[in-house]
Amino acid sequence: MKQRVAITGLGVVSPIGLTVEAFAQNLSKGVSGIRPISVFDASTLPSRIAGEVPWTDPIARDRKQTFAIEAARQAMAQATACGSWPAGIGTLSLGIGLELFSLDDMAELGAGRGQLPDSIAARLTFLQTPSDLCAHTLAHQHGLTAPPRVHVSACAAGTDAIGAGYRLVATGRSDWVLAGGADSMINPLGVGGFCKLSALSRRNSEPVAASRPFDRGRDGFVLGEGAAMLVLEPLDNALRRGAEILAELCGYGNSFDAFGISEPHPEGRGAVQAMERALADAGLRPEQVDVINSHGTGTPKNDVVETLAIKRVFSDHARRMPVCATKSMIGHLISAAGAVEAVASIVGLRGGWVHPTLNLDDPDPACDLNYVPRESREWPAAFVMSNSFAFGGQNASVIFRRADAA
Repeated sequence: MKQRVAITGLGVVSPIGLTVEAFAQNLSKGVSGIRPISVFDASTLPSRIAGEVPWTDPIARDRKQTFAIEAARQAMAQATACGSWPAGIGTLSLGIGLELFSLDDMAELGAGRGQLPDSIAARLTFLQTPSDLCAHTLAHQHGLTAPPRVHVSACAAGTDAIGAGYRLVATGRSDWVLAGGADSMINPLGVGGFCKLSALSRRNSEPVAASRPFDRGRDGFVLGEGAAMLVLEPLDNALRRGAEILAELCGYGNSFDAFGISEPHPEGRGAVQAMERALADAGLRPEQVDVINSHGTGTPKNDVVETLAIKRVFSDHARRMPVCATKSMIGHLISAAGAVEAVASIVGLRGGWVHPTLNLDDPDPACDLNYVPRESREWPAAFVMSNSFAFGGQNASVIFRRADAA
């Protein structure tokens, strides 16, 4: 029999907030974090905008590692604010993107001329992949002595990491889990590569209007960066030690449709499977889900297919419940997207509101659901689903229950 899984800590670093509180406030206000790229010279690229994290403190060469460390620190501080630590041995479940070394980087390191900071992490960079290094750092800082789980399922990695952590706790294979995702591809190869795929918006003159999920005028996604982490533990243990229950994670489903590298299955087969499996895992009927935080990339194909998949799973209920798109404000955080959107789902669930989908001025006729255009909406909810549908046909959905909706 499964244990109920509580969420007792949240942490986030995003383009619209470096704390959960700031992130939640800006979500509810519909603040955009899309700006011209400043971390490198993007002047020769077709897309020159992104959701950059407004970080002013010193930052590691690998930006996503800095973001992951801060998000984990926040989550663990909240989980232990009651004065006690989660019981037993902890496990890390991390969704992470690939670090992209340039030829100049490799030449510098090979010649011994690298200007990396004089730290253990910097000296180990060439010995480990960044996912290994990030996982090692987080595990060391927070005493996570069980073997870590590292997920590289592209845009579904953060959601898969949370879902895998949920399964570890629910089945008793781990005492508690620090789960989430981190990524930053705002670099010449990351942005340039997506430009080569014609995947990014080129609305450079209007950055805040560029990410347009479900709008007729959408022309691609906007790249973002950041991290989010959640602390998961058995509900009974969390109550026993006096921790605040932020929400309950009650369902997870994933799938792999293997249709294409950069486009979804035209009938949404994998998306349907992931949502149906999450519902079955949670023991819920479709009409019990009150809100969906969509994958909502703002690409011509994804938004239509996701809409179709939601209607297939939820039937008439699909038109009644709100469906929001966090990426309209922060861009697409790739491996961190699902984790940051999980936090967005939880803060809205706790606050009784659904954040808006920005820039939805002229809805695509094929995208005909209730997408909460432009302004947030009061919406008391008991259950919210968060979707991540990735490159390569990798799909994942999680369901959160409001803490007092047992």
